[in-house]
Amino acid sequence: MENQTTSYMLMLSGLSDLPSLQLPLFLVFLFIYLMTIGVNLLIVVQIFTDSCLQSPMYHFLGTLACLDISSSSVTTPRILFNLYTKISKISLQDCITQVFFFVVFAASEIFLLAVMSYDRYVAICRPLHYMQIMHWKFCFQLISGVFSFAILYSLVHTLLLLNLTFCSSYTLQSFFCDVPQLLRISCSDTFINVLVILFCGIFIGGGILALTFNPYIIIMNTIIKIQSRATRSKSFSTCSSHLIVVIIFYVSIYFNYFRPNFDYHFKGGRVASVFYTILTPLLNPIIYSLRNQELKTSMKRSLNKLLNIMKNKY
Repeated sequence: MENQTTSYMLMLSGLSDLPSLQLPLFLVFLFIYLMTIGVNLLIVVQIFTDSCLQSPMYHFLGTLACLDISSSSVTTPRILFNLYTKISKISLQDCITQVFFFVVFAASEIFLLAVMSYDRYVAICRPLHYMQIMHWKFCFQLISGVFSFAILYSLVHTLLLLNLTFCSSYTLQSFFCDVPQLLRISCSDTFINVLVILFCGIFIGGGILALTFNPYIIIMNTIIKIQSRATRSKSFSTCSSHLIVVIIFYVSIYFNYFRPNFDYHFKGGRVASVFYTILTPLLNPIIYSLRNQELKTSMKRSLNKLLNIMKNKY
């Protein structure tokens, strides 16, 4: 391979070709990014400081919030830089680095959502054995496994990309670096890369998706049989928030990566990419916050404490 990872430059097409939209888009995405960091960080701090939220479910939720912060930070700062400076160049080395971390956090979220489905299954269908099954050592092993598989998965794609040759200047028809875009501009044979993507897509799209949704068949049957209306409502609210997050995540992935034709990317692909990379990390904590009564109660309690401290101080 030629030494092009340090000198080869790529162009990102950006979000809009109209100069008049650069500043408005910069302000909008800056606001969304700050909200994403703030809301997810608030949830992380709340979960790890409130003794009432010390259960595996909330630790998984805190991990999801950390992933949302990380995945948003991989793409959004670069978008903001390009919009502010109107410079859309990126080195191939930086591009592949962005791909590595983007895939790590995206794959981690896919695996984590499957783990959270299993957690809900144990909590609702086997509540008396919940802490025996979902003990802290097992939860740590699950989270470690999530990140280990995600890093391995990303390394496979990254190492395959490093073996490709990029022989002329191209513009990526996207606002961030992604595996399919890099394959399109390579002048090497990408058959192995496409084959690996297809195999991993079947494994994740089929296997992990089945592991994520299958527990809910049993969960829904169990919820229907619960006599207490309050318990049934609480269980349904917790599960529905997780299901909404899963559906949004997988639907956005579908529209981002399984387009019906190449031209779709230029028309609707950018919208799907914005939703997948920028809006989803903000929607996840909002959905969980609005539908989780314990989390809302904990936040209200913390807010009241903060207000009381401010009143006593002034």
